Amino acid sequence: MFKNPQMTKYVIFSVVMSVSGLIILLGYLNADSVKIKKINLYSDKTSNIKQLKIVAASDIHAGIIMDSKRIKKFVNEINKLNPDIVLFAGDVVDEDIEPVIKDNIGDEFKNIKSKYGVFAITGNHEYIGGADKSIEYLEKYNINYLRDESVTIENITIIGREDKEKPRFTKIERKNLKELVDSVNKDNYLILMNHQPFNLYESVENNIDLQLSGHTHHGQMFPLNFITGLLYEVSWGYKQINNTHFYVSSGYGTWGPPVKTSSYSEIVEITLNFK
Repeated sequence: MFKNPQMTKYVIFSVVMSVSGLIILLGYLNADSVKIKKINLYSDKTSNIKQLKIVAASDIHAGIIMDSKRIKKFVNEINKLNPDIVLFAGDVVDEDIEPVIKDNIGDEFKNIKSKYGVFAITGNHEYIGGADKSIEYLEKYNINYLRDESVTIENITIIGREDKEKPRFTKIERKNLKELVDSVNKDNYLILMNHQPFNLYESVENNIDLQLSGHTHHGQMFPLNFITGLLYEVSWGYKQINNTHFYVSSGYGTWGPPVKTSSYSEIVEITLNFK
């Protein structure tokens, strides 16, 4: 390129650093902006209401990076959508609950406005940091965790599974999905929150109507999205298998640096329409 080898090295280094810096900047701006994904679903099942507006999010990772300022923005975006119910599909906190407590992030979560409340499930990051302590704190601020439990609202049953990583951290197995489904009214519209979207056909076989998941971040940074695309049948987005609808979110927050180059930060608005 140049007669002077040192100059060639300098130019190549400068170009690489400039391009890397630009990618990181654009990735940061991308992660900091939020997009609303809107989905309409229709069911032949009956309910006491004609519509239910669900606002869902996963992988919020509240903590040092996703601080109270960012959570306040998150809550404002949720409230703009005027949800009937809010569902968090795991990893509400980023491992350690102490930064969340120190920054009074719970005060921001408490400002979520929802007709039927806010419900969440555990993700792997809750267990990494100690699930019981995190859940005890968040439930003080109106986030209701479903831990292999269900709640029914207007003939709509929401089932919350414990995270797949629970046995590794607690030596206690989570309940199997059939056991959870057998404990509820199967004539109801069944929504399953399951953080890690493995084995989708288990939900199909158990006649789940809608499954909400997260965890993958769709790789978060290129080219890791190709890896998550191989690991998961759905790495990001919507899919229908038989009568079961799936949505895997890319997440609102980030794992590690606040940079996204293979996805974007999203909140999902799902409108369920009944007979």
